[in-house]
Formats: sequence, structure tokens, C-alpha cells
Amino acid sequence: MIVVNYWKLVVLERYAQFEGRASRAEFWYYALATFVVSLVLNLLAQASAIFLILAVGWWLALLIPGIAVGIRRLHDTDKSGLLLLLAFIPIVGAIILIVLWAGEGSAADNQYGPRPAELAAA
Repeated sequence: MIVVNYWKLVVLERYAQFEGRASRAEFWYYALATFVVSLVLNLLAQASAIFLILAVGWWLALLIPGIAVGIRRLHDTDKSGLLLLLAFIPIVGAIILIVLWAGEGSAADNQYGPRPAELAAA
């Protein structure tokens, strides 16, 4: 249930919001839900071409929210969203991004806004 709530928050309520901050839970629950659905669609695509079309549509539909939540997660750690461009560096860039995304966010307000927990409580 928690995964669905965070996934709904990112995809439906903050679809293309690149400003602000995203908590670790928001980012990782979104990543988990997206991974599980993508895995199921890709497994089903082995059986039927219609699922391949659905998998491609799923990937295209979640491209913008995925980039947005990644940038907001970097903002929570007080880093620029431009660091998302590290993804274009094979292997090393992905490792660096995972470490940054897994890190704890700023305890206080930073230049990107208030703490995500304070937003959820308000």
C-alpha cells in the first residue's frame, strides 16, 4: 500500500515537477514499483508482441516522472539536478547516482526548498 501511495504521488501529482525535494522513501518506492511492473511486462513480452508494445508505452509514459523524481532526490541531498547527466557515463555514472540517491537528505531547508517530510506533514 505504501508503494502505491508513493508511486501515485510521483506519477499523478508530481508528474513533471523538477523543483523541490523528494525523500528517499518517495524515490525508492517509485523505483521499486516501476521496476516490478517493468519486469512483469518484459516477461510477458516474451510470450506476446502486445506486451512488448505495452512495455514500450510504459517506459515512455514514465520517462518524465522518472527524471523528475531523480532530480528532486538529488535536490534533497543539496546537489544540482544536472548531476543526473552522470547517467550517460557507462557503469561509473550509474554507481555514483545510486550512491547519491541512497544518501541522507539535508536535515534542514536547503536552496531547493523545505524538507520533504515537512511537506507531507503540512
